[in-house]
Amino acid sequence: MRKVMVTTLAALLILGGMSAAFAFGKKAESIALVPAMKSESAATNRIWVGTFQLAWNDLMDGIVKGPVVFKGSKSRTAKLLNQKSFTKDDISEDSYYTTYGEISPDLKTKIEKAIMEKFNETSDVLNAVDWAPAPEKYLVYAMLKKDFKFLTAFDKLKPAKFGSNRTKVDYFGIDKNSEKILRKTVHVMFYNSSKDFAVAINTQGADVVYLYRTDDDENFEKLYSDMFIKRAEFTGNSDFTEKDELKVPNINLYKEQSFNELCGREIKGTKFMIDQALETVDFKMDNEGVKLKSEAVIATRMSALLPPQKVKPRKFYFDDTYVIFLQETGKDKPYFAMRVNDVETINMTGKK
Repeated sequence: MRKVMVTTLAALLILGGMSAAFAFGKKAESIALVPAMKSESAATNRIWVGTFQLAWNDLMDGIVKGPVVFKGSKSRTAKLLNQKSFTKDDISEDSYYTTYGEISPDLKTKIEKAIMEKFNETSDVLNAVDWAPAPEKYLVYAMLKKDFKFLTAFDKLKPAKFGSNRTKVDYFGIDKNSEKILRKTVHVMFYNSSKDFAVAINTQGADVVYLYRTDDDENFEKLYSDMFIKRAEFTGNSDFTEKDELKVPNINLYKEQSFNELCGREIKGTKFMIDQALETVDFKMDNEGVKLKSEAVIATRMSALLPPQKVKPRKFYFDDTYVIFLQETGKDKPYFAMRVNDVETINMTGKK
């Protein structure tokens, strides 16, 4: 009887702790947008886009005139961003827009006009900025935009489960009834087992989509490196044969992330601190192709104005945790990465 009472009490304490966590907004984050490819995160679904790095590069080169180092304590995130692991050399000029300057309504108008002319886009973040001019108020802005089609639209497959979730999601890909031409658009990078494989999908432009099925929970730079090491070691058939099958879930994601750990800390050698550090990503992938729009804003203000703050058939089924990389042909690094662990949760964030 005593054992039952102790077990019941323990269960109540656990449930009470969970309730308190929910009440105080401490629910573990399931989707995170990380600032650098080497950034670590406990979120099971993670995304990285080069947009914030492009903005940070302009902050260093155009405003700070050197690496961003905070007074008082070190920042791992700032250290990673200072390495400039992604630059404008890693993506074509027609896929991004960046600018910076003193904050003013004129700068906002300039940005809005530029992204409309270049991408036919409006901003999701500019209205969140305080555009009133003041000493040491600067803004760095970046937009990264991609919209491309696969060489041939893949077949829409039957909805099915993803991972351990019971809810079915939509898939696209290749099955035994698909036309042969579709198999020419997929290149097998390696196939070591039904839980460890990767493919590359060609598109109508310069972009390549890499899909890597793995349970490894590493940062994106490590995952990207491991994928190519495995490709180099693979001695099997790299052709997508008539017995092979492909199944990929539709993705519809929108995520906005503030990097608060970079804010409220005075930058050495300057009279200002970062007031806002924000990035968004709007990502869609279906049987026809990929659409990606991402923005980044870094705004500063005078530090004195704020107090410091702390040959068998192979089934390439991407129906469990996997990683997406987007990269331009001829470039050494990707411009987008995403770890997919829960398609249902991700797709609930997407814009309709």
